[in-house]
Amino acid sequence: MSRFGTAGSVSARPEVLNAFMRGIYSWMSVGLLATAAVAWATLSTPAVMGLVLSQNPETGAVGPTMLFWGALIAEIGLVFYLSARISKLSASAATGLFMAYSALNGLTISVILIAYTTASIFQTFLVTAGMFGAMSIYGLTTKRDLVGMGAFMMMGLFGIIIASVVNFFMQSSALNFAISVIGVLVFAGLTAYDSQKLKDMGEMIPADDETAVRRGTIMGALTLYLDFINMFIFLLRLMGNRE
Repeated sequence: MSRFGTAGSVSARPEVLNAFMRGIYSWMSVGLLATAAVAWATLSTPAVMGLVLSQNPETGAVGPTMLFWGALIAEIGLVFYLSARISKLSASAATGLFMAYSALNGLTISVILIAYTTASIFQTFLVTAGMFGAMSIYGLTTKRDLVGMGAFMMMGLFGIIIASVVNFFMQSSALNFAISVIGVLVFAGLTAYDSQKLKDMGEMIPADDETAVRRGTIMGALTLYLDFINMFIFLLRLMGNRE
Protein backbone atom coordinates (compact mmCIF):
# COMPACT_ATOMS: atom_id res chain seq x y z
CA MET A 1 0.00 0.00 0.00
CA SER A 2 1.41 3.39 -0.92
CA ARG A 3 2.18 5.80 1.89
CA PHE A 4 1.21 8.69 -0.41
CA GLY A 5 4.20 10.68 0.69
CA THR A 6 7.58 11.57 -0.74
CA ALA A 7 11.10 10.96 0.45
CA GLY A 8 11.23 14.53 1.72
CA SER A 9 7.88 14.52 3.50
CA VAL A 10 7.89 15.95 7.01
CA SER A 11 6.18 13.93 9.70
CA ALA A 12 2.59 15.01 10.12
CA ARG A 13 1.55 17.06 13.15
CA PRO A 14 -0.29 15.13 15.87
CA GLU A 15 -3.58 16.82 14.96
CA VAL A 16 -3.13 15.77 11.33
CA LEU A 17 -2.44 12.17 12.35
CA ASN A 18 -5.47 12.18 14.65
CA ALA A 19 -7.69 13.54 11.89
CA PHE A 20 -6.32 10.94 9.46
CA MET A 21 -7.05 8.06 11.83
CA ARG A 22 -10.51 9.44 12.68
CA GLY A 23 -11.23 9.57 8.95
CA ILE A 24 -10.21 5.93 8.54
CA TYR A 25 -12.42 4.69 11.37
CA SER A 26 -15.29 6.94 10.28
CA TRP A 27 -15.29 5.65 6.70
CA MET A 28 -14.85 2.09 7.90
CA SER A 29 -17.95 2.56 10.08
CA VAL A 30 -19.89 4.03 7.16
CA GLY A 31 -18.89 1.01 5.07
CA LEU A 32 -20.05 -1.40 7.78
CA LEU A 33 -23.36 0.46 8.07
CA ALA A 34 -23.86 0.22 4.30
CA THR A 35 -23.11 -3.51 4.42
CA ALA A 36 -25.51 -4.03 7.31
CA ALA A 37 -28.26 -2.01 5.60
CA VAL A 38 -28.01 -3.93 2.32
CA ALA A 39 -27.79 -7.29 4.12
CA TRP A 40 -30.87 -6.45 6.23
CA ALA A 41 -32.82 -5.27 3.18
CA THR A 42 -31.88 -8.45 1.32
CA LEU A 43 -32.80 -10.78 4.20
CA SER A 44 -36.11 -9.02 4.85
CA THR A 45 -37.20 -8.96 1.20
CA PRO A 46 -37.90 -12.48 -0.16
CA ALA A 47 -37.89 -11.24 -3.76
CA VAL A 48 -34.38 -9.82 -3.36
CA MET A 49 -33.18 -12.87 -1.42
CA GLY A 50 -34.41 -15.02 -4.27
CA LEU A 51 -32.05 -13.18 -6.58
CA VAL A 52 -28.96 -14.36 -4.68
CA LEU A 53 -30.17 -17.70 -3.28
CA SER A 54 -32.38 -20.16 -5.10
CA GLN A 55 -33.77 -23.66 -4.56
CA ASN A 56 -33.43 -26.43 -7.11
CA PRO A 57 -37.02 -27.58 -7.87
CA GLU A 58 -35.88 -31.15 -8.53
CA THR A 59 -33.49 -31.82 -5.64
CA GLY A 60 -34.65 -29.16 -3.18
CA ALA A 61 -31.05 -28.06 -2.65
CA VAL A 62 -30.51 -24.37 -1.94
CA GLY A 63 -27.53 -22.59 -3.47
CA PRO A 64 -26.18 -19.25 -4.68
CA THR A 65 -27.43 -17.84 -7.98
CA MET A 66 -25.43 -16.43 -10.88
CA LEU A 67 -26.15 -12.95 -9.52
CA PHE A 68 -24.43 -13.91 -6.27
CA TRP A 69 -21.33 -15.16 -8.06
CA GLY A 70 -21.30 -12.08 -10.25
CA ALA A 71 -21.48 -9.82 -7.20
CA LEU A 72 -18.70 -11.80 -5.50
CA ILE A 73 -16.42 -11.50 -8.54
CA ALA A 74 -17.21 -7.77 -8.73
CA GLU A 75 -16.20 -7.40 -5.06
CA ILE A 76 -12.86 -9.07 -5.63
CA GLY A 77 -12.32 -6.94 -8.73
CA LEU A 78 -13.08 -3.74 -6.81
CA VAL A 79 -10.55 -4.58 -4.08
CA PHE A 80 -7.80 -5.27 -6.62
CA TYR A 81 -8.73 -2.20 -8.68
CA LEU A 82 -8.71 0.11 -5.66
CA SER A 83 -5.39 -1.29 -4.44
CA ALA A 84 -3.74 -0.95 -7.85
CA ARG A 85 -5.21 2.39 -8.93
CA ILE A 86 -5.64 4.28 -5.67
CA SER A 87 -2.82 6.73 -6.44
CA LYS A 88 -4.53 7.73 -9.71
CA LEU A 89 -8.14 7.93 -8.53
CA SER A 90 -9.87 11.12 -7.50
CA ALA A 91 -11.05 11.36 -3.91
CA SER A 92 -14.70 11.02 -4.95
CA ALA A 93 -13.99 8.00 -7.19
CA ALA A 94 -12.07 6.19 -4.44
CA THR A 95 -14.88 6.88 -1.96
CA GLY A 96 -17.55 5.76 -4.41
CA LEU A 97 -15.76 2.49 -5.17
CA PHE A 98 -15.36 1.75 -1.47
CA MET A 99 -19.07 2.34 -0.87
CA ALA A 100 -19.95 0.19 -3.89
CA TYR A 101 -17.82 -2.61 -2.46
CA SER A 102 -19.49 -2.28 0.95
CA ALA A 103 -22.96 -2.48 -0.62
CA LEU A 104 -22.06 -5.51 -2.74
CA ASN A 105 -20.65 -7.23 0.33
CA GLY A 106 -23.96 -6.71 2.10
CA LEU A 107 -25.67 -8.53 -0.75
CA THR A 108 -23.30 -11.50 -0.73
CA ILE A 109 -22.93 -11.81 3.06
CA SER A 110 -26.70 -12.19 3.35
CA VAL A 111 -26.26 -15.74 1.99
CA ILE A 112 -24.22 -16.53 5.12
CA LEU A 113 -26.38 -14.59 7.59
CA ILE A 114 -29.63 -16.28 6.55
CA ALA A 115 -28.43 -19.50 8.22
CA TYR A 116 -28.14 -17.87 11.68
CA THR A 117 -30.55 -16.41 14.21
CA THR A 118 -30.80 -12.63 14.49
CA ALA A 119 -29.78 -12.75 18.16
CA SER A 120 -26.59 -14.70 17.48
CA ILE A 121 -25.66 -12.36 14.59
CA PHE A 122 -26.04 -9.35 16.89
CA GLN A 123 -24.10 -11.02 19.72
CA THR A 124 -21.30 -12.02 17.34
CA PHE A 125 -21.14 -8.47 16.00
CA LEU A 126 -20.69 -7.10 19.52
CA VAL A 127 -17.93 -9.63 20.28
CA THR A 128 -16.23 -8.78 16.99
CA ALA A 129 -16.44 -5.05 17.74
CA GLY A 130 -14.87 -5.64 21.15
CA MET A 131 -12.03 -7.78 19.80
CA PHE A 132 -11.43 -5.43 16.89
CA GLY A 133 -11.34 -2.39 19.16
CA ALA A 134 -8.92 -4.03 21.60
CA MET A 135 -6.53 -5.21 18.88
CA SER A 136 -6.67 -1.90 17.04
CA ILE A 137 -5.87 0.03 20.22
CA TYR A 138 -2.98 -2.35 20.86
CA GLY A 139 -1.64 -1.74 17.36
CA LEU A 140 -1.89 2.03 17.78
CA THR A 141 -0.28 2.19 21.21
CA THR A 142 2.32 -0.58 21.36
CA LYS A 143 6.00 0.31 21.02
CA ARG A 144 6.69 -3.13 19.53
CA ASP A 145 7.26 -3.31 15.78
CA LEU A 146 4.51 -5.59 14.44
CA VAL A 147 5.98 -6.13 10.96
CA GLY A 148 7.14 -9.63 11.86
CA MET A 149 3.75 -10.53 13.28
CA GLY A 150 2.06 -9.13 10.17
CA ALA A 151 4.17 -11.35 7.92
CA PHE A 152 3.34 -14.38 10.09
CA MET A 153 -0.37 -13.56 9.95
CA MET A 154 -0.23 -13.27 6.17
CA MET A 155 1.28 -16.75 6.03
CA GLY A 156 -1.59 -17.91 8.21
CA LEU A 157 -4.07 -16.28 5.85
CA PHE A 158 -2.67 -18.17 2.87
CA GLY A 159 -2.85 -21.35 4.94
CA ILE A 160 -6.54 -20.67 5.67
CA ILE A 161 -7.26 -20.19 1.98
CA ILE A 162 -5.56 -23.48 1.06
CA ALA A 163 -7.27 -25.36 3.92
CA SER A 164 -10.65 -23.92 2.92
CA VAL A 165 -10.21 -25.15 -0.65
CA VAL A 166 -9.26 -28.61 0.63
CA ASN A 167 -12.20 -28.67 3.01
CA PHE A 168 -14.57 -27.73 0.21
CA PHE A 169 -14.05 -31.26 -1.05
CA MET A 170 -13.53 -33.02 2.30
CA GLN A 171 -16.42 -31.38 4.17
CA SER A 172 -14.71 -32.10 7.50
CA SER A 173 -16.39 -30.49 10.52
CA ALA A 174 -13.17 -30.76 12.54
CA LEU A 175 -11.16 -28.97 9.85
CA ASN A 176 -13.90 -26.38 9.50
CA PHE A 177 -13.69 -25.69 13.24
CA ALA A 178 -9.90 -25.40 13.08
CA ILE A 179 -10.10 -23.01 10.11
CA SER A 180 -12.57 -20.81 12.00
CA VAL A 181 -10.42 -20.64 15.14
CA ILE A 182 -7.26 -19.87 13.19
CA GLY A 183 -9.19 -17.35 11.07
CA VAL A 184 -10.23 -15.40 14.17
CA LEU A 185 -6.63 -15.34 15.45
CA VAL A 186 -5.22 -14.34 12.06
CA PHE A 187 -7.58 -11.41 11.55
CA ALA A 188 -7.19 -10.28 15.15
CA GLY A 189 -3.44 -10.15 14.55
CA LEU A 190 -3.88 -8.41 11.21
CA THR A 191 -6.07 -5.79 12.88
CA ALA A 192 -3.23 -4.86 15.23
CA TYR A 193 -0.65 -4.92 12.44
CA ASP A 194 -2.76 -2.89 10.01
CA SER A 195 -3.63 -0.32 12.69
CA GLN A 196 0.06 0.23 13.39
CA LYS A 197 0.85 0.40 9.68
CA LEU A 198 -1.86 2.99 9.11
CA LYS A 199 -0.61 5.05 12.04
CA ASP A 200 2.86 5.02 10.47
CA MET A 201 1.31 6.11 7.18
CA GLY A 202 -0.57 8.93 8.90
CA GLU A 203 2.65 10.23 10.43
CA MET A 204 4.06 10.79 6.94
CA ILE A 205 0.90 11.92 5.15
CA PRO A 206 1.29 15.21 3.21
CA ALA A 207 -1.24 17.25 5.18
CA ASP A 208 -1.54 19.92 2.47
CA ASP A 209 -2.68 17.38 -0.16
CA GLU A 210 -6.38 16.74 0.53
CA THR A 211 -6.67 14.20 -2.28
CA ALA A 212 -3.76 12.14 -0.93
CA VAL A 213 -5.25 12.28 2.55
CA ARG A 214 -8.63 11.04 1.29
CA ARG A 215 -7.00 8.27 -0.77
CA GLY A 216 -5.06 7.13 2.29
CA THR A 217 -8.19 7.35 4.41
CA ILE A 218 -10.23 5.21 2.01
CA MET A 219 -7.53 2.55 1.62
CA GLY A 220 -7.10 2.47 5.38
CA ALA A 221 -10.86 2.13 5.84
CA LEU A 222 -10.97 -0.73 3.32
CA THR A 223 -8.08 -2.51 5.02
CA LEU A 224 -9.65 -2.41 8.49
CA TYR A 225 -13.12 -3.11 7.07
CA LEU A 226 -11.80 -6.37 5.59
CA ASP A 227 -10.19 -7.30 8.91
CA PHE A 228 -13.47 -6.65 10.75
CA ILE A 229 -15.74 -8.47 8.30
CA ASN A 230 -13.54 -11.55 8.09
CA MET A 231 -13.16 -11.73 11.87
CA PHE A 232 -16.94 -11.44 12.17
CA ILE A 233 -17.57 -14.27 9.68
CA PHE A 234 -15.13 -16.64 11.40
CA LEU A 235 -16.57 -15.79 14.82
CA LEU A 236 -20.09 -16.35 13.51
CA ARG A 237 -19.10 -19.82 12.35
CA LEU A 238 -17.91 -20.53 15.89
CA MET A 239 -20.55 -18.76 17.97
CA GLY A 240 -23.60 -18.45 15.76
CA ASN A 241 -26.80 -20.35 16.45
CA ARG A 242 -28.28 -21.71 13.26
CA GLU A 243 -31.90 -21.23 12.27
